Amino acid sequence: MKKYVPGLLLCLILAIPAWYLGKLIPVVGGPVFAILLGMAAAPFLTGKEQIRPGIAFTSKKILQYAVILLGFGMNLSTVMLKGKQSLPIIAATITTSLVIAYFLFRKLKVPEKSAILIGIGSSICGGSAIAATAPVIDADDNEIAQAISVIFLFNIAAALLFPALGTALGLSNEGFGLFAGTAINDTSSVTAAASAWDGIYKSNTLEAATIVKLTRTLAIIPITLFLALYRARKEQKNSKEKLGLGKIFPFFVLYFLFASIILPGLLLLGGNFSGQSYASDCTWNLVGF
Repeated sequence: MKKYVPGLLLCLILAIPAWYLGKLIPVVGGPVFAILLGMAAAPFLTGKEQIRPGIAFTSKKILQYAVILLGFGMNLSTVMLKGKQSLPIIAATITTSLVIAYFLFRKLKVPEKSAILIGIGSSICGGSAIAATAPVIDADDNEIAQAISVIFLFNIAAALLFPALGTALGLSNEGFGLFAGTAINDTSSVTAAASAWDGIYKSNTLEAATIVKLTRTLAIIPITLFLALYRARKEQKNSKEKLGLGKIFPFFVLYFLFASIILPGLLLLGGNFSGQSYASDCTWNLVGF
């Protein structure tokens, strides 16, 4: 365990200012600031072999724990109750986005793991989907950082342009909430766009857009399970060895689902569960690594 300490401390030192900056500028978010701070610090680091195990542990195991914490940021009963009306549109947009991503991957010859991360990140829920997918496909740190950076560019564009685009399309308040929740990647950018719309039209689309966005997040579960089976078949074909279920199954996704299920119970028992927002904040900053 001692070998992980230097790298873990470095990640923690970078995570604190990244979290604070993400709070100040939510449209950018903590993960992007974490990447930028890491890039700025890298040339000045000495003894990289000592910090490498801790960084690898953070980018693999702690990334999975961050996805589990994301479950505490969801009230599954509320999402299913209020988000079920948008499910057909969500399913259609996710399917269309994944198909387009696949054809672009084949046409542009993008590296497979980077294409998967970017495709799923842009189709489902940005950084959270990348965090859930990366351990399943065994993506490395560079591929994760590249995918989050691409999603960040989409987030900035969406947060700035969607209110004007919604106006040009003549969308109603309900229509814009559905539009923003299904088309924008990260929750922070959905919040920024919906808040801007509410400021312009004195409406209350923020809650609806957020619920639609959280409903999209549930697609993490079938996608990661499919990718685990795909990777297992591919590795089994190459090695011709039978892989055990425990080696390929992303159990952390089940813990994510369990966390989202027990939250309603905690709310019933204790009223307002403050850990919901805390868990969500932790998730975003851990994803940054």
